[in-house]
Amino acid sequence: MNELEFVTKHRRHLHQYPELSLHEYETTQYIASFLDSLGVHYERPLDTGLVAYIPGNGQKTIAYRADIDALPIFEENDVDYKSLNDNVMHACGHDGHTTALMLFLQRCKSRADAGTLPQNIVFIFQPAEESGGGANRLIKAGAFEAYPIEAVFGVHVMPFVEEGKVAIRDEEITASATEYRFFLKGLSSHVADKEQGHSCGEALQHVLAQVGSIQQYHLNGLKRNIVHMGRFEAGEAINTVPSQGYLEGTIRTYDTQDLAVVKQQMLKIAESVDLLFGVECEVKFAEGYPPTYNDPSLRKHVVTGLENAGLQVVDKTTPYLFGEDFSFYSQLAPSYFVFVGTKDEQRGFVTGLHTAHLNFNEAMLIRIADYYDQILNHYGEVQAQ
Repeated sequence: MNELEFVTKHRRHLHQYPELSLHEYETTQYIASFLDSLGVHYERPLDTGLVAYIPGNGQKTIAYRADIDALPIFEENDVDYKSLNDNVMHACGHDGHTTALMLFLQRCKSRADAGTLPQNIVFIFQPAEESGGGANRLIKAGAFEAYPIEAVFGVHVMPFVEEGKVAIRDEEITASATEYRFFLKGLSSHVADKEQGHSCGEALQHVLAQVGSIQQYHLNGLKRNIVHMGRFEAGEAINTVPSQGYLEGTIRTYDTQDLAVVKQQMLKIAESVDLLFGVECEVKFAEGYPPTYNDPSLRKHVVTGLENAGLQVVDKTTPYLFGEDFSFYSQLAPSYFVFVGTKDEQRGFVTGLHTAHLNFNEAMLIRIADYYDQILNHYGEVQAQ
């Protein structure tokens, strides 16, 4: 089978059988069977996902990562490889990331068998990117302790960048993702005696207004930040003063100082609620993914690799404001993450990530493997410059 047949076969199989974060059992077995057929060593530090290793001739060890999980989305594409799992879809392109890494791994195994693989390679088939922080789970499980990894590389398909182009950016390229939750507790009373109560409805209106003003009054207007209010509610019955209130949302920022400002303002808002309304208010934060930081020392590897693979480099001036758990790999070694364009208006490949119509040209997966190859081929040379 040629490489286009390879990527088409594997990507479409993975696309038909998507699995949610931390439930990628069949996906993991599919990849494991592929590795078994090649005789490649791998380990399973977690219940799902795996880490493979192929030794080369050099002293350097570099890693490549693909995420393998899908999303709780009902697919609306009219294709013969449509998801067979109800309300689960590879709507973020992870089936493509996985397939491209499988192709690259097959190439590396052939080179290793021929004695021409220049460096040691770690292949990360990572679970739970969408939720669960699979990258961090693997690190905490000691999945990489046996490997002296010098650099980690990864890609993501991007339907808003034209096919053949790749968006890159030194330093932060994706935002941190932090969840917040306000819990309000007041005093109920009958509406006829509403002054006897402490209304969480009134208090929640105050919280909503103040949270909504953080971006306008407390953050640099030239920076991109999101303070999003996702769900809120208050009250128990139509004729009583609300005694309970709740607000939850997400903060997206690529500047840790901006994140600190947002959290500090929210703490002040919570304190003000009791003073103004006699309502207890607590805000809690759930730390998500840190910003994905692209180490500038790896830029030459990335640019050289992309250009040698026939891809056009596009420098992105500002980070994307979504979260990405590739960010955790910077704990291991310098890392670099790029966005490979898949936009093709003639074919209708124009819908965004996390949508029911996401699709792309599988031939681009060969180009991703070419990029990985070029990094491998020139890693030592670029290091020496």
